[in-house]
Amino acid sequence: MPETDIKVQAEFPAVGKISPEFFDEVIYPRLGARRDDVLISPQHGFDCGILRTGDGQVMAVTTDPIFIVPEYGFARSAWFAWHILASDVTTCGFPPAYVIVDFNLPMSMTEQQFAAMWQVFHDESSKYGAAVIAGHTARYVGTDYPMVGGATFIATGPEDKYLHPGMASPGDVVIVTKGAAIEATGIFACAFPETVKAKLGEDVLREGQDLFFKMSTVDDALAAVSIGVRDDGVTAMHDATECGVIGGLFEIAQASGAGIVIDKDKIPVLPSVKAICDCFGMDPLTSISEGTLLICVKEAKAEELISTLSRARIPAETIGKLLPKEEGFWIVEDGKRKSLEHPRVDPFWGAMKQAMEKKLS
Repeated sequence: MPETDIKVQAEFPAVGKISPEFFDEVIYPRLGARRDDVLISPQHGFDCGILRTGDGQVMAVTTDPIFIVPEYGFARSAWFAWHILASDVTTCGFPPAYVIVDFNLPMSMTEQQFAAMWQVFHDESSKYGAAVIAGHTARYVGTDYPMVGGATFIATGPEDKYLHPGMASPGDVVIVTKGAAIEATGIFACAFPETVKAKLGEDVLREGQDLFFKMSTVDDALAAVSIGVRDDGVTAMHDATECGVIGGLFEIAQASGAGIVIDKDKIPVLPSVKAICDCFGMDPLTSISEGTLLICVKEAKAEELISTLSRARIPAETIGKLLPKEEGFWIVEDGKRKSLEHPRVDPFWGAMKQAMEKKLS
């Protein structure tokens, strides 16, 4: 087969997810065959694809790398890997139902290490009612941590109940759970504990490491939709992964075809988060934050949503609202409106590269 002669103008960022421009130029125009049962295909800011399966039912599907960092411990790292995927699929409003895994393992991984990791995949899947239905497992020369394969998570439910970020509309209130940079902080505290302890003290280290098991929005999303969806409550959910809270808010507004205004001072930033982000040169509001769920909800249901999350021991704050598109994208800081723009590059990756090059521990 001859090489394609596609003239590519857009560039990849140096590290992390591809740019919106590359997606628009190379990927989005080439999504294979068009099928009537595909309700939601790959789009900016969308965590899942949605397929109609018949009889008023749909299937939500997401896929991601299996991200394993031995330094975290194999059980803890596997918990995070499972919840990265489950967090994406539950933004559709349904719990995970099926799991497909592909492990392309490093030659150095032992049987005991894999067993510890797989036990967690089994335990978390069982806890949330998900069945492993297919997969592949092997060691290969040339593979290495942290990307040791990939997985697909599937959720199912009624067609009139699923959510996606494009369903939000002007007037909806925007609520954030837990706060900014949960993932960036949890990972740096676990990856470089001696550095954090030496520079910031044992209390900050402990608080940062405690955030590791907050790096999931599964419970957040399932609690949120219990108040109702669409016209009856929650209209859209998006987890604040790459480019953090600011990136996620921009993506929701863009996906929904609305404007947005956010009060920067109302976005929670825990003291330990600020300390660790400052230490490693990251902006908490634009740093990767698995564990932070951005929720759009009808204004009449906003208080009920916050109360429901509180009962589930999930802190949440109202930080803004969606506007008509023509009113634009805004962030309020010290009482002044400024243009809200997508950060484009997440500072986490550069900070991690620097820390590893310095051989921090």
